[in-house]
Amino acid sequence: MSNDKILSTYEIEIVETMSAIIEIKAEDDSSAIMQAQERYRNEDIELNYDDLIETKFNIFDVK
Repeated sequence: MSNDKILSTYEIEIVETMSAIIEIKAEDDSSAIMQAQERYRNEDIELNYDDLIETKFNIFDVK
């Protein structure tokens, strides 16, 4: 009798959540969101490791 264990391959999803509060001057909330999105996409706003608020590890798949 063998003690060899059969190992499975696990795909683990790592999800990091970062958060930052910024100030935007705008005429309304829709414009403020659009400005924030544009600044983020243009890399004028960068989140870094200090902005990390949560890390989750989820089993994504087992083979």
